[in-house]
Amino acid sequence: MDPADGLLDHPYDVYRRLRDTAPVHRIAGPDGTPAWIVTRYDDVRAALADPRLSLDKRYATAGTYKGFSLPPALDANLLNMDPPDHTRIRRLVGRAFTPRRIEQLRGPIRRTADGLLDELGFHGTADLIASYAAPLPITVICDLLGIPDEHRLDFRVWTDTLVAPDPAAGPAAAKEAVVAMLGFFTRLLADKRREPAGDLLSDLIAVRDEGDRLSEDELMSLAFLILFAGYENTVQLIGNAVLALFQHPGQLAALRKDPARLPAAVEEFLRYEGPALLAIRRFPVEDVGGTSRFERSREPGDIGGVTVPAGETVWVSPSAANRDPDRFSDPDRLDLARDASGHLALGHGIHYCLGAPLARAETEIALAALLERFPDLALAEPTPRWRNSLRARGLLALQVSY
Repeated sequence: MDPADGLLDHPYDVYRRLRDTAPVHRIAGPDGTPAWIVTRYDDVRAALADPRLSLDKRYATAGTYKGFSLPPALDANLLNMDPPDHTRIRRLVGRAFTPRRIEQLRGPIRRTADGLLDELGFHGTADLIASYAAPLPITVICDLLGIPDEHRLDFRVWTDTLVAPDPAAGPAAAKEAVVAMLGFFTRLLADKRREPAGDLLSDLIAVRDEGDRLSEDELMSLAFLILFAGYENTVQLIGNAVLALFQHPGQLAALRKDPARLPAAVEEFLRYEGPALLAIRRFPVEDVGGTSRFERSREPGDIGGVTVPAGETVWVSPSAANRDPDRFSDPDRLDLARDASGHLALGHGIHYCLGAPLARAETEIALAALLERFPDLALAEPTPRWRNSLRARGLLALQVSY
């Protein structure tokens, strides 16, 4: 049996086998193309910061990688870039996610959370993903970007289609979602250019039109990435955190008793059940290791002692790294008193998640509001179903009673 078998159904069991027997292992991806998966903490952390592992798909060997196949107007984003373009664009958008800006957003986030909980009423049952974990971050990120209310449900549908496509729908559904998003952003940016407002998209348009080297495709791609990543990661994180608390009632009781522990608890939720099984794929710009394609190597420039040829796809797994017993003691146990600093759920190095402060704040506020409102919140289904996706480690639904 290949030690990677069962990755989607039982990821942490698979990661345990891989760390023990094949920490850098060549697998067949979900689409059948070959890739290398990296699972040990030290190797993952090093790979995330290794400049020889490029995000630029131009370095991929022909026929070895299949992605979203986004059009150029959506593809020129930070997840596909290396310095110096990555450095320039990140600097331009970074001011939207400063600590000061996030503090200013805390009040609106809490009001949005309270409003969503008001709609649930005082008692009943609900799907917490559809009614709370999903609409909260989409509202926050759309407010940040200046997207009108009437289009927000569309974005939830489009992003869900791309991250965890329905196999029955076929590839046409993803293509339709991309076309719809491209058309929408084209119209939205034209509107913002005619009538600027106090939102991030208007700010980015102003920067571009004042002479910065931000192209029209880069502007469009930034809008797409901020919406896509800002929504998806936080939905997963909120839902996963609530389920983890249900599965660990002692930890839930401790958090209810001392809500001041929430900021540290969010770090443990990120470590224990982060929003993605795999980080964004990378491509070696040169052979990383020795001279043979699959030999074990002792050279200091390899990945975990294994040679990886130039152009082949490399998947590094923060989720596997965060359960590595060589880094975190008793890693398969949720422990809200643990020092979870150093986890890799939001990346490492120059590609560390730009929206990390916002994701942390949203999750902290969402959990605080939920636990305060419903002291008897309980899981209403025995085995919640996970998305069939390596990109998004999240729940399809989470039925609760209150």
